[in-house]
Amino acid sequence: MIMTTDHRIIRFELDGPAGLERMTLDPDDFHTMPSEQNVHVYFEDKELGMSAGVWDTTTMQEAFGPYPGDEFILVLDGSFKMLDENGGGVSATKGQSVIFRNGVPVSWKQDGYLKKFYITYMDPRADIPEGLSAEGGVQALDPDCVLTDDDLLPDTSTPQREKIFFENDHGNFEVGCWDTQTMDTPAEPFPWHEFAQVLEGEVTLTDADGTAHHFAKGDIFFIPAGTVCAWTVPTYLKKYYAALDPNIRPGG
Repeated sequence: MIMTTDHRIIRFELDGPAGLERMTLDPDDFHTMPSEQNVHVYFEDKELGMSAGVWDTTTMQEAFGPYPGDEFILVLDGSFKMLDENGGGVSATKGQSVIFRNGVPVSWKQDGYLKKFYITYMDPRADIPEGLSAEGGVQALDPDCVLTDDDLLPDTSTPQREKIFFENDHGNFEVGCWDTQTMDTPAEPFPWHEFAQVLEGEVTLTDADGTAHHFAKGDIFFIPAGTVCAWTVPTYLKKYYAALDPNIRPGG
């Protein structure tokens, strides 16, 4: 499994840079076993408990139980349903982004093939929350996020808006929608790990050695915390983001 912990900007590709790697599966994790699951991990911090990459599966159903971590995904192909204890739940299909809360009691039910980009976080220093309800623990987001002037951020040099959909129990993992008008920033260390999905517009990120990375609608990228980069937005940018602050840890 190829991965990196380098502090550089990463563009996500559908099959990783060299294809996906078949996973070893534990039957105890499933109500119905898939014939296969495959993954490419683009970035991993085992000490922090964070991973980001691309994953696929064939038909399956996971065992019912607490969801293993806070997670944000983009469904690239297929559809699924996250079942609660009563057989209801939340469905999502190709093109939708979905948020999962760590510890919610659910079961992923998969009919046919599915592929997703993901960022997941489960800090090894923290216990899995107990006694949670499945209600509200899974959110399927609209591919067309709408921001209004009520979402304007104060004290920004250019108009920017933000709507936060989820913040985890530790206060260090956040999912939201953000936009900006024309913007140029100096090259400086990025303060958190961020998985970004471009919804509208375009941006160029220039890293410390001068390499420019251009992203437009539909692109996914990841910025590891500490990566030195400059942002250039020529006219407009709107994105979904999932951001993890590595400086905030459960237990201090």
